[in-house]
Amino acid sequence: MRVELRQAGSNRLLERLELEEVPHPGRWLVVGERSFLVLQRHHRYQLRAGRYELSSVALQVKPQRQPADARWWQGRWVIGDPHCRFNARSPLLRCAVLPEGPCDRCEHHSALVDGATPGGHG
Repeated sequence: MRVELRQAGSNRLLERLELEEVPHPGRWLVVGERSFLVLQRHHRYQLRAGRYELSSVALQVKPQRQPADARWWQGRWVIGDPHCRFNARSPLLRCAVLPEGPCDRCEHHSALVDGATPGGHG
């Protein structure tokens, strides 16, 4: 599949490439020595023989290395410890208390209370 990597915010074309599997938002994409976080995915269609066919995909990306403490959790990437009650459970933000991390240095790091919902109030 033909894929365009576009800078999030400016929509500036960074690179065109062919990928067998196009990553979904919230995933990291490594291209050579560069790493990107995929923020949005836009499908582009072309009319051929009276039918619209998928011709390419434009990915809105943010140049970013995958943090060392990123982990796959409940079907998505999160940064830091998703079991901490303050964790944002997001590939964009670790938490509001210590966004730069790491979690093990945070004095507020604490596990979810039994029965509490992530991001909820115990």
